Amino acid sequence: MDHEIVGDIVLLAVVTLISVIQNVSFAFKVENESKNQHSRSFQRTGTPAYEKVYTANQNCIDAYPTFLAMLWCAGVFCSQAPAAFAGLMYLFVRQKYFVGYLGEKTQSTPGYIFGKRIMLFLFLMSLAGILNYYLVFCFGSNMEKYIKTISGTISPLLLIP
Repeated sequence: MDHEIVGDIVLLAVVTLISVIQNVSFAFKVENESKNQHSRSFQRTGTPAYEKVYTANQNCIDAYPTFLAMLWCAGVFCSQAPAAFAGLMYLFVRQKYFVGYLGEKTQSTPGYIFGKRIMLFLFLMSLAGILNYYLVFCFGSNMEKYIKTISGTISPLLLIP
């Protein structure tokens, strides 16, 4: 495989693999809680603890395809490093959301809101990269350096709660 191409996507692949590990750990938590309620199947109803773990896992699974699509679009079309940073931040926030959901449901709200902000950032990066592609294609004007500079400058601002 060409090292230049691999170098352009390696951070995105690492974030994707970390997200897979996180999904597996969430699934194990659902399985363990299912065993604690002495049921042979994964049901929606059960003990309150099982329902919390199951619902938190389902909520994370529902947003996962959107996250992956935006992560890869932002990284490929705009800039890999800020997209990977935002992806890692999203995984941290998703963990915070999951753990917060297991406590009081209001504890998950900061993680949810923070996650929405990171998804918006990835979406805007993707949009900027795709628009730049069409600017180059149609008008020959390349704004890639500016877009990468702006996204690299803005990405640390994701740390502000």
